[in-house]
Amino acid sequence: MQVKGPEFKAGYVSIVGRPNVGKSTLLNRLIDHKISIVTRKPQTTRWQIRGIKSTADYQVIFTDTPGYQNTHKDAMNRYMNREVINSLSHTDVVLFVVEALKWGRDDALVAEVLKEVSAPTVLVINKLDLHKEPAILLP
Repeated sequence: MQVKGPEFKAGYVSIVGRPNVGKSTLLNRLIDHKISIVTRKPQTTRWQIRGIKSTADYQVIFTDTPGYQNTHKDAMNRYMNREVINSLSHTDVVLFVVEALKWGRDDALVAEVLKEVSAPTVLVINKLDLHKEPAILLP
């Protein structure tokens, strides 16, 4: 990759959300490579996975994180939640992924965590294709 002058931009983007909302699928699509495991089984991603998208004008380092949740209180869940928090400490933008029409307790928990983050947050509504009337989200 050859970098072009002062217009070149680079930054970090953390992808966060509750388990099984499509964070890994989104990462794979954003970088045009399958680097993150995609399965229906929740909590498959257990640590941060980074993917890099580079062009002549920009470079974005995406961080796929485990699903943030408070349902289970075992050591593994505490570790995975720390992985999410750690990714937020050095990010430039947060992608908060939610499943269309399925807002739950864990989504609200993630939203509370994101209130403490200084980086801008973009809400990504995923799985719209599973609904016959996606326009219901407009109001």
